[in-house]
Amino acid sequence: MDPGERASVRFPGSREDREDGVMTDAERRKDQLTTAPAATEEDAAPRIDVDSSEAGVRRITVRDDAAVRPGGTGD
Repeated sequence: MDPGERASVRFPGSREDREDGVMTDAERRKDQLTTAPAATEEDAAPRIDVDSSEAGVRRITVRDDAAVRPGGTGD
């Protein structure tokens, strides 16, 4: 390997394993969040909901069932 060249690593389910070679945003997010050695499917669970109005206003809401929430612990 030449200096500065990166080794190619393939993960199961990554875009290299797909026939079309293209991942959706949801697939890319799941792939990224579940590649760590101790990761589970729950790590890739949605944590926010995004709603858009016709006026172009976006509302981002942290889901009630999110395992990780922003802010302090409340102690």
